[in-house]
Amino acid sequence: MAAPRRVGAESSSTRTQILEATEQVMVEEGYAAASTRRVAARAGLKPSLVHYYFPTTDDLLIAVYRRSAEWASGELAKALADPQPLKALWSYTMHTTRTALMLEFMAMATHRKALQAAMAEHAGETHRLQLEVIEQALGDRARDIPADVLATLIAGIGRALVMESGLGISTGHIRAREWFEGWLDGLTAKS
Repeated sequence: MAAPRRVGAESSSTRTQILEATEQVMVEEGYAAASTRRVAARAGLKPSLVHYYFPTTDDLLIAVYRRSAEWASGELAKALADPQPLKALWSYTMHTTRTALMLEFMAMATHRKALQAAMAEHAGETHRLQLEVIEQALGDRARDIPADVLATLIAGIGRALVMESGLGISTGHIRAREWFEGWLDGLTAKS
């Protein structure tokens, strides 16, 4: 019986370097470019070292996704503590690099079932935190616009703006962003 394959420590700085390099490749070149060789070259490492820490490409991509999910949960927790939680939620959604990375994960998940499962696992937690932020911000006014509808609007508009910006499209973005931010402010304005 063969001994289990050794995998590098999760606390290793080399592992973190590999994760960061993978994120950079995905954001700058798209998920299809995130091969072991490309990631290793970006990190200044040998491909075999990437495989030492992540035996399969799915292992690497799931680790990158989980790292991103931890960041998202942390940002949503900060939004809950923010005196203007809707603005904090909007700012979280408009984080260009993280939203672009999430769009890459969404595209990739259609081809990688293991990643799709990891994303589904975290989506419930993210959605719950988003609803909590919105309900806290709206208080009694939550009956005017359901929290899940507002969460969908914020995510949809934010992702569309980030995605189009990534394609070099900016027509109407400034005006749309200003209008939407003003509308969000109006939702939480004291009566």
